[in-house]
Amino acid sequence: MKIIEAMKLIKELQKKTDDLKEKVGTYCANLDFETPMYPNQQEKVKEWMQSHTDINKEILALRSKIQKTNISTQVEMEIGGKLVKHSIAEWIHRRRDLAKSDMAMWERLTDRGLKEQRVVPAPGSPVTEIKIRRYYDPSVRDIMVDIYRAEPGIIDRTLEVVNAVTELTE
Repeated sequence: MKIIEAMKLIKELQKKTDDLKEKVGTYCANLDFETPMYPNQQEKVKEWMQSHTDINKEILALRSKIQKTNISTQVEMEIGGKLVKHSIAEWIHRRRDLAKSDMAMWERLTDRGLKEQRVVPAPGSPVTEIKIRRYYDPSVRDIMVDIYRAEPGIIDRTLEVVNAVTELTE
């Protein structure tokens, strides 16, 4: 089974558990003057409860296999003109928030609203030029922001393919 198949199966199974929860919530009790919906309603409720437990065990097994696969499968991507190799799990974390965090750090390199100016300290004094001292290279900052801004899209596209072709680890 491929990763994407397992992910889709989990969604289907979750819908089944939601349906079972609804049924249990609806038919777990009634008033003594009401007619039960099922001939042996108590057994039916037990059956639904057991089905829910069994389905959740299956979901857990699938999720565990996905995690094992994500940790053990290495994927190479071109990021900023360089080939970078990480496990699927690491790429997921990069996609979730780490690439955005790196981008935010590079975006913090600014002129802080400072303005270069020419000042005459006193009448008759020579003009003083006030310049901004930058402790970073603005062109490098711009390149790095662009790289980190593009990274999530690259990860999405690549992992979509990887999930479609990678077999689950048992």
